[in-house]
Parts: sequence; C-alpha cells; structure tokens
Amino acid sequence: MAKRPSGTPKLSHVDDSGRVTMVDVGDKAVTAREAVARGSIRMSAEALSQIRAGHVKKGDPLQTARVAGILAAKQTSSLIPLCHPLPISSANVELIPTKTGYDIEARVRTTGQTGVEMEALMAVSVAALTIYDMVKAVDKRMVISQIRLMKKTGGKSGTFTR
Repeated sequence: MAKRPSGTPKLSHVDDSGRVTMVDVGDKAVTAREAVARGSIRMSAEALSQIRAGHVKKGDPLQTARVAGILAAKQTSSLIPLCHPLPISSANVELIPTKTGYDIEARVRTTGQTGVEMEALMAVSVAALTIYDMVKAVDKRMVISQIRLMKKTGGKSGTFTR
C-alpha cells in the first residue's frame, strides 16, 4: 500500500478520485516471483472414507481438484477484475491428508512485473470447491477454511513469510 503525502494509506487499485483502476505495472522490474497459499477442507468420516477408498461416484476428487486448482491459477485474471494476466511458468497443487480431511497447498511461479499471490489463493480455493462439489452428495456440511497466503517472493516488496 502506497502512502499519500499526508501519511494516510492509499490503496493501489483506487485513484485519487476514488475510482477503481488497474495498477500500471509497465515500469516495474521483471523478476522471478513465487507465491504459496494454503487452505483446508474438513468433512465427515463417511466422506473421507469414500474418498480414500476410491468410491466417490463422480470419480477421483483429489486428482480432479489438483487439475482444477492448476486451471484456476491460469484463469485468475478472468475472474478477479483487476488482476493482470500472467504467464504462469509453474503451478502445483498438493492435497495433504489429515485426520478430518485435506490440507491444500498451491505453489505458483512466474517471471514478470507483478506477483502471483492471487493465482495461488485461487488455486487453493477452486481445489477445495472441487472436492466439495464431488463429495457433496455424501456430506453437505464440509467446511472450507483458512485460505491464506503463506509466502511470496520476488518484486519490489521482497519476501513475505507468514
């Protein structure tokens, strides 16, 4: 967030008149950038059992979620109006089993003038929603939570680690 001369914070996507605007990244340096995001989905023992036994009627929700998350990272600028379209060099989604569901981690990389935080967050979100969609016939009470940026590297602001 930039600071105005008066010292009050200025949002980067709002101009001096209060209008929403896309940030001009044309003068920013091209650097290697990476973002890691995480989230989780919790579910009933029955839903978890069906996933782990491979008995979900719609197919394998974990592989489908992985592919959906990667696709989501690549399509982020189509869904979030002020995101720049970016050449994604790598997008990876991991689903880590837990006692009550899965932790989801997305790692997205690019070499460009702006970061890939939104792409990583979108990958986690869509992967979780895909699992929900495929298993909702068994458990409509699943909870998607804790979607957050864990780390980002590259660019003027440097490294952020949660």
